[in-house]
Amino acid sequence: MRKLLTSLIVMAAIALVGCVTINVYFPEAAAQKAADQFIGNVLDDSGVARPAGGSSTAPARPASGKQPSAAVLDLLIPAAYAAESPDIQVRSPETDAIRERMKNRFGGALKGLFDSGAVGFTADGLVAARDPGAIPLDQRSLVDQENADRNALYAAIAKANGHPEWEGQIRKTFADGWVQRAPSGWYYRDASGAWKRK
Repeated sequence: MRKLLTSLIVMAAIALVGCVTINVYFPEAAAQKAADQFIGNVLDDSGVARPAGGSSTAPARPASGKQPSAAVLDLLIPAAYAAESPDIQVRSPETDAIRERMKNRFGGALKGLFDSGAVGFTADGLVAARDPGAIPLDQRSLVDQENADRNALYAAIAKANGHPEWEGQIRKTFADGWVQRAPSGWYYRDASGAWKRK
């Protein structure tokens, strides 16, 4: 009886140690960096000035010290580690083509529409007409073309990283980045739907 109980305890301990779950979390910091580089490439290369006082401070890193009990536990049960600093890939032939089309639009008439306040950024990473009457007839398709490319971009980045489920988070990260990188005077629509001027 005693041998059976000892065997059951040992088997339960082995089973418990074998139950390790590794979660793959969205790498927010890497996504912000990738979005900033992509957005900077589109805006800066198309002649849009970088906003003054843009912050480039990196988020603070947590302290690396461990509690003594955690160190002892690590000795008994080795920890499973995911990649230290995951990377978000934004370079692919598809995203490069999208980037070039976006740069051309911003270098052309789209920048003028932003400057005049006719269009602005939305909270979901798209462009919307703020004042449709101020958009010349021959330029009205620019917003649709830009949004088609933005939707394709967010999906392509998520797919290229093997996580299509990240598309919403990538879209939100880019939406925040577009607003942060926008020059003063450009409009954006917040999550509540209200237009604000930067």
